[in-house]
Amino acid sequence: MVLSGLTLFVIALLIFALALVLLGVRTVAQGQEWTVERFGRYTRTLQPGLHLILPLIDRIGRKQSMMETVLDVPSQEVITRDNAMVTADGVVFFQVIDAAKASYEVNNLELAILNLTMTNTRTVMGSMDLDELLSQRDQINARLLGVVDEATSPWGVKVTRIEIRDIQPPRDLVDSMARQMKAERDRRASILEAEGQRQAAILRAEGAKQAAILQAEGRREAAFRDAEARERSAQAEAEATRLVSDAIAGGSAQAINYFVAQRYVDALTAVAAAPNQKVLFMPLEAANVIGAIGGIAEIAREAFPNRPVNQPASSGTAAAPPPAPRSPWNRDERNRDDRNQDEPNRRDAPVPPVS
Repeated sequence: MVLSGLTLFVIALLIFALALVLLGVRTVAQGQEWTVERFGRYTRTLQPGLHLILPLIDRIGRKQSMMETVLDVPSQEVITRDNAMVTADGVVFFQVIDAAKASYEVNNLELAILNLTMTNTRTVMGSMDLDELLSQRDQINARLLGVVDEATSPWGVKVTRIEIRDIQPPRDLVDSMARQMKAERDRRASILEAEGQRQAAILRAEGAKQAAILQAEGRREAAFRDAEARERSAQAEAEATRLVSDAIAGGSAQAINYFVAQRYVDALTAVAAAPNQKVLFMPLEAANVIGAIGGIAEIAREAFPNRPVNQPASSGTAAAPPPAPRSPWNRDERNRDDRNQDEPNRRDAPVPPVS
């Protein structure tokens, strides 16, 4: 019985020792740090891994997460510098750097960071106008981050980022801003439209100027060409007149007849070719034209006499050309013959008495 009682005591002692060892073994997970308190006083911080503490003497105080944490900042009303009421909310990102300070320097770390962010948000946003508040969120975030990070440094916390998530002005203010924006856009549109019209007018004026310059240059070139053409025509006319004058001076009367007949025929051709003439009435003097044509034929015969084939030319003198036959179409000769024939009749005709 004695041995059996001693055996039970040893077994109980071993079980108690094993329990103490199990109570002293602690395993810290990755991303966390635990504080160790001895008789209620902080002694050390356990890093991630396996650790052994003295049971019944040491105990685990606070368990801090070393990972970055996100806090939602609830909506709150903020009065801007120009007395506009807006509602703003946001988010805060922070990370515990020192587990002992975060455990023992502040009570309820997350609530402290949240209240600190909300108060500084009102301070920063209240010092800005509404237009700056809506257009400079980066500046608001930077100012808030600087203020909150400096305030939480003694707590062993690093605030990594603060973002203003939403800013909501009052509805009437939003409507006023919409009208203001529309008026500004209308003003810009009017300015751009006027600028476009001005540019279009300038371009049209430049185009008209260039067109006028080109037209003037074209008219000048055409005038030069017309003057040159008239000069050449005058030179040709002068040359023709000179040749005719030389022919007349040489005693050739046929040149005059040929020149006058050609002009007369050209004039009648122009009259006949006019588009507004459907019926051509020939004057009584048209027979002169035919007579002139006969005269041209006589000139040609005189200029190129036809020599008979069976009549040889004498060795001493050239054969005289045959006399030119009278043209039956020569009006002057026909009228002269008619007058000669009617002369006896007119002499024999009685003279009417004078009343």
